[in-house]
Amino acid sequence: MQIGVFTMSQRLPAEELQGIPGGTLITETPEEGRQLAMLIARHTIHQIQPNPDALKAGRPEYAVDPDSLTAAAQVVAIEFQTIAAANNYWR
Repeated sequence: MQIGVFTMSQRLPAEELQGIPGGTLITETPEEGRQLAMLIARHTIHQIQPNPDALKAGRPEYAVDPDSLTAAAQVVAIEFQTIAAANNYWR
């Protein structure tokens, strides 16, 4: 199947498509929780667009767009909020 100039036969590895890497939101420290939030956010994007060439093709545009970067930061913040609640960081 071809979408645009990219063929869907090019896919990221299965481990890049896991919704919850490691299968848990529980972390030892808030810093580990933040890193997990970043990883989950990346995996979410990979699930939406599993073609590595398509991801790379869009990077020059969103990497310098303040609105895109702010939106990405918001996704990470929401993921971290979920992880913080699961770990009871704010007790």
